[in-house]
Formats: sequence, C-alpha cells, structure tokens
Amino acid sequence: MAMWDRLKDQAKGLQQQAQGARGPAGQRQPGTGGSGASGGSKEKLVGLLKSQLGSLKTELKSGAYRDASMAMCALVAAADGSVDPAERHHVENLILQNDVLQNFPPEQLRQRFNKHVDQLTFNFQQGKTDAMQEIAKAAKKPVEAKAVVQTGFVIAGADGYIAPAEAQVLREACMALGVSPQEFGL
Repeated sequence: MAMWDRLKDQAKGLQQQAQGARGPAGQRQPGTGGSGASGGSKEKLVGLLKSQLGSLKTELKSGAYRDASMAMCALVAAADGSVDPAERHHVENLILQNDVLQNFPPEQLRQRFNKHVDQLTFNFQQGKTDAMQEIAKAAKKPVEAKAVVQTGFVIAGADGYIAPAEAQVLREACMALGVSPQEFGL
C-alpha cells in the first residue's frame, strides 16, 4: 500500500502545482501554459499514472482487471455520447500498445472493448450501466480498482487533455470502485 500513498502524494503535488498556476477564482495566469481546463499538470499526472501502472504489470493479470479496464476504456471513449470510427480505432491502438494490458491476448481486449463501445453507441444509458457494473467488479481488490481508474485516466489523457465528460465518467468509476476521486485530482 505504500506505493499508493506515494502515488497519492505525487498526485496532490501535481494538483497543487496546477492550482498554483491559477490566480483568483481559478483563472489561469498568463504564461503558465497548459491546454484546456486541465493544463500541463494533467499531462504530468497522466505520465506519472502510466509509469506507476507499469510498475504493477506483474500484479494486474486477473480477468476482473482486464474486463473492468476494457469497460473503462470504452466508457472514456464514449463519454461525450458517441464514438466515431477514428476514435474507436485510436483508443483500440492505445489499448493494444499499453504495456500493462499486454498481459492479455489482443483479441480478448479488442472483443471486450468493442462489445462495450457497441452497447454504448446503441443505447448510451444502458451501455453505461453495463460498463459501470463491469467496472465495479474490480472493487474487491484495491490495487486493481485503482489500476482501472489509472487505465481510464491514461486513455482519457492520451491527447494531453481530459474533457469534462471524461473527467465525469472517471469520477463515477471511482465511486463505483470505492476509490476517492481526489486521489486522481478529480
């Protein structure tokens, strides 16, 4: 558990850095950089989460982690209510290139990811309910629960920006997993 405490401390430090780059009422100060509402600190946090996740590769081999992660990736991809073919392909490539997810056969990952994307595309609310139920199954093991959120965070932040809809589904996943959203700066 010490690793999670370290992650939490590092995430808090990055969050404080981001808040330090803002002035009164959360206004971004000139010259502080960053993109969108999240800024460069989210990019740093995503990088940190990705490397921390990689350090757990040997522990993350269960079917529950695999299935919850694919549901999380699909939910992040569809957070805005739709997934176009280019976005689907992009996220699928991110999944297949993810070091930790290489613990699983690529076809299993594709099948589970696409099943959830298809459900979310057909009926977003029902697909979201199904994905959240799959995600919640990883709550039994705290390391896996946090790793599912990290995986979603890495996918959401791959473009250097976490959209408000993506942040919202990440918060909801945290709640389903019994993980504090504040640990991830959400």
